[in-house]
Amino acid sequence: MTRGRVTISIFALLLILTGLAGGLFYHQISRPGPLTAPQRILVERGKGLGAIAHMLEQRGLLRDRLSFRLTARLLKADRDVRAGEFEIKPYASVLEILDELRFGDAVLRRVTIPEGLSSAQIVALLSETEGLVGEIDRIPAEGTLLPETYYFSYGDERQTILKRMERAQLDLLALLWPDREPDLPFSTELEAITLASIIEKETANHAEKPLVASVFVNRLRRNMRLQSDPTVIYGVTGGEPLGRPILRSELDRETPFNTYRIKGLPPHPIANPGAASIAAALHPADSDYLYFVADGKGGHAFATRLFEHNANVARWRRLLKERATSSETVLK
Repeated sequence: MTRGRVTISIFALLLILTGLAGGLFYHQISRPGPLTAPQRILVERGKGLGAIAHMLEQRGLLRDRLSFRLTARLLKADRDVRAGEFEIKPYASVLEILDELRFGDAVLRRVTIPEGLSSAQIVALLSETEGLVGEIDRIPAEGTLLPETYYFSYGDERQTILKRMERAQLDLLALLWPDREPDLPFSTELEAITLASIIEKETANHAEKPLVASVFVNRLRRNMRLQSDPTVIYGVTGGEPLGRPILRSELDRETPFNTYRIKGLPPHPIANPGAASIAAALHPADSDYLYFVADGKGGHAFATRLFEHNANVARWRRLLKERATSSETVLK
């Protein structure tokens, strides 16, 4: 055999071996991985490819980290891996994991802000929300945040979520304020939110919010005191729950928020109202009601005259007494 033929044979053999090696490597990185259940992983900002590969191996997503690193280098993907939280499906191959970290959607978390919280309570809730980072530099003014469900990615700033809530409140007002009912007994957006915050604290029943709004609007038009218990509580606690019945001394206490003592609206909102309460303040029901009290069924009994209201109050108190007696009997 001539030297030329030997050289060609060796070259052909090398090609075959290279092809076999390449085929084996492709099989290694494309075959199903060891993960047997969906798993969320967190790729932190600034983490290098080696650290990511080690983490994936430790979490049971890779059989060996070397194949992941080599694949990323060969595909020039080592700089494309993004920070974030990702959901990896069961039996994901090396190629599929790498593809998810490069092009997949980061997992969205969510935080739900209940309606009627004070701004300080909302800040406290965000401070305890896992996945958010950073400090909140100030407590926003009362009534400037829109309670809603907000989605975020791991590592988003708490301050950013707060700004989104403020923006959502402004956007909602921009939509609802121009279409408000004519001749309302207030003239500013701040007053509207203040009334909405009282409605929010008085009832969680969305269906009756316009009726509750009508009571307060009718009272404002007649220059009657609003006599709303939540305003008394806010004057005492500054937005924190009272945790007990209101005392007579607190009803008589002079505060800027005690609507048993002042006429008109308090100087600013007593909570952050939801969209339904804001809409109710701007579109109250057409009614002659001036009074309401709990009816014991999750709603309220409304009245146009004081004697009717007194009868509703008496009925409510009897119901409370009956419930207390029933509870005592059960305890015995």
